[in-house]
Amino acid sequence: MKVGVVFPAPEIAADPAVIRDYAQTVEGLGYNHLLLFDHVLGAGRTTRPDWDGPYDHAHKFHEPMVLMGFLSAMTQRLELVTGIVILPQRQTALVAKQAAEVDVLSGGRLRLGVGIGWNALEYEALNADFATRGRRLEEQVQVLRALWQNELVTFEGNDHLIRDAGINPLPVQRPIPIWGGAFRPVAVERVCRIMDGFFPRMPMDDNTERRMERVFGYLDRFGRDPTRFGIDATVYLSGTDADQWLRDAERWQALGATHISVQTISQGYRDWQQHLDALRQFKERFET
Repeated sequence: MKVGVVFPAPEIAADPAVIRDYAQTVEGLGYNHLLLFDHVLGAGRTTRPDWDGPYDHAHKFHEPMVLMGFLSAMTQRLELVTGIVILPQRQTALVAKQAAEVDVLSGGRLRLGVGIGWNALEYEALNADFATRGRRLEEQVQVLRALWQNELVTFEGNDHLIRDAGINPLPVQRPIPIWGGAFRPVAVERVCRIMDGFFPRMPMDDNTERRMERVFGYLDRFGRDPTRFGIDATVYLSGTDADQWLRDAERWQALGATHISVQTISQGYRDWQQHLDALRQFKERFET
């Protein structure tokens, strides 16, 4: 099982030197990957007293493609992961181009996690249709793979029309792995049907085993080989109980996780050095 880190963008400075030092320290500690969240816009709460989203305009999120371009030069072996990019609010061909560029600059270290998102405000501001986002994502995955594997593509679908055109340069990985993040059963089913792996963004609790049985049931229904389908689960480094962190990691491994991403966001750490201290502690315990 490969072990990576969730980049704590909302809780460390938007300072290139801090971002560089954080990523290089994570790499030096032996972590496998760095996972990035994505939000383009945050809602103002003053005009939305009933807002119940987990994030608003006060939460800081870096644009993942730009950040991964920077991290490509700052690191040597860390896999760069989006967990997830909200794909249906973006132009597909542009995402294909950006992802290919990151893959080239990083030497083939990109894993593209995608999903449909929950924030209708972002879709409205980006002139994208919130209601059809699930349907469009399915076609986007087809288009991305076609553009990454072929010099020239002709594709006509419900939302895309490409006539004998392609991107250049093509990525190192052909195709770049596409993983999915999802919560609703219909979205989890979609991930299991058309993608290369799944991000089960859920805490380890008494319901986790049942939920993962559903995932493997979907894979079986669609004739997917579970040994060729990735699971990147989250381990939350909350509090000071390192034994609990380790137990959660071991339980995920027993449930078939191929990867875990340890998260320090929203766990009470006050500065980026405290985030790193928790990561050091987890890595030491996990490897003993």
